Amino acid sequence: MTPQRNYLVHPHYIIITLVLAGVTALFLGFTGAYIYNRVQQGIAPVQVPTLFYFNSILIVASSITMIYAKKMYEYDDTRMFKVALWVTMILTVLFLYMQIEAWYQLKAANIGLTTSTMASYMYLISGLHFAHLVAGIPFLGYFIYEAHKRMKDPITVLVYFADVDKKRSLNILNIYWHFLDGLWIYLVAFFLINYMI
Repeated sequence: MTPQRNYLVHPHYIIITLVLAGVTALFLGFTGAYIYNRVQQGIAPVQVPTLFYFNSILIVASSITMIYAKKMYEYDDTRMFKVALWVTMILTVLFLYMQIEAWYQLKAANIGLTTSTMASYMYLISGLHFAHLVAGIPFLGYFIYEAHKRMKDPITVLVYFADVDKKRSLNILNIYWHFLDGLWIYLVAFFLINYMI
């Protein structure tokens, strides 16, 4: 049996920190480039689609249900843990669908990918966020699958909730989800402020 190692900070936390630092740098770079191009070229910013605001509600709601799932895990509440995970998945998929609708809303307003540099940036930046959220879905799906597979009787439930690795993975998934939530709010606020000034 492999001995348990005691880390001051577990490597998985270091990895997620580095990943999120890279993603932060990526989005700061693109939003910085957006401002630079707007100032240099004097191009009018694009109006924020109304569905972006609705999507903000959806993504904040998914973040809340993720917090609730973590709390139910800590309370050993099997049923509500599963429910919270499923609701998070439904809200996330709905967000992705509504994001596609938001792009159609832009297109219907004659704002296409090549309409202007600012329009291109809006599609690119929101598309990158979309991609990062899609990348998180398999991990959320894995948790749902594992919860249904492992939690079949009182013994397996006890083992599942006592699993230190499982708890750490859930913490990391929460960090990633809340990061994407905060990132989306930042992006919507960024586009809105740029449009207003």
